[in-house]
Amino acid sequence: MDTDDDSGGLIRAVDTTLRIVETLNDLGTAGVTELARRLDEPKSTVYNHLDTLNRRGYVVKDDDAYRLACRFLELGSMTRERYLVYRIARDEVTALAEETGELAGLVVEEHGYGVFLHRAKGNQAVHVDTHVGKRIHLHGAALGKAMLAFSSAEHVHEVIDRRGLPALTDHTLTDEDALFDELERIREEEVAFDDEERINGLRSVAVPLRTDEGDVLGAISVAGPTSRLRGDRFRSELPDRLRSAANVIELNITYL
Repeated sequence: MDTDDDSGGLIRAVDTTLRIVETLNDLGTAGVTELARRLDEPKSTVYNHLDTLNRRGYVVKDDDAYRLACRFLELGSMTRERYLVYRIARDEVTALAEETGELAGLVVEEHGYGVFLHRAKGNQAVHVDTHVGKRIHLHGAALGKAMLAFSSAEHVHEVIDRRGLPALTDHTLTDEDALFDELERIREEEVAFDDEERINGLRSVAVPLRTDEGDVLGAISVAGPTSRLRGDRFRSELPDRLRSAANVIELNITYL
C-alpha cells in the first residue's frame, strides 16, 4: 500500500491547491471545468485557486486553459543545488555515463521514495522513464536497495509500511523477508543489482554514498539493456567502477 498520513492538521485549501498543481502537471494544460470535474471540486473553488496561482506566477493562462509556469523550474533547480551530494557527485556521475556509454544516475531518498537529482546519458544510453525529479520505489531499483541496505531496519520497515512493496515487473521483490535477505547481501558486497526489477529489459548496478559516520547521502548507478549489462561487465566491471566513483565522491564530501 502506497499511502501518506493525511490525518490531522491537513489544511484543505493548501491540499486543493497542490492537487490542482499535480493534475496540471499530469495533463499539461486544462481549463477550469475539466479540473473541477477531475478533482470533484466546485468550479468557483478551482477558479479562485488558479487565479491566485496565476497572480503569484505559478501557472500561466493561455486563453481558457492553464499550464504550470517556469517558476517551478526555478524552485526545483534551487532545491537541487542545495544538496551538497549533488554538487559534489554530478561530475563523477556524468563521467560514468561517458565512460560506460550507458545511463548514470544520482538518487536521494525523500518521503520513502528515491528521487533523481542527476541523470547523465552516454552515447549508447537507452531511453527510459528516468528524469530529474523522477520518484521511484526504493525496493524495486538498485539505487533504492543500495540506500535501504545501509539504513536501519526500523527505517526500512517504515518505508515498507508507507510505500508497500508493489510489483513493478515480474522480477520485483515483493516479499519482505526476501527483501531483507537481499539487503543483507548488499551490505556484505557493498553493491546492489537490479535485474529487470523496475523496468523489463533493463538492468542496473548501484552503490551507496555515505558519510564517515555511515549516514546514507544517496546512491549512484549505471543502467542499460540486458543485452549489454551481462556477465562480468554486470557483476564485476561496473561494480568496481561505481565503487571507485563513490570513493572519490565520499572523499570530496568529507574534505570539502
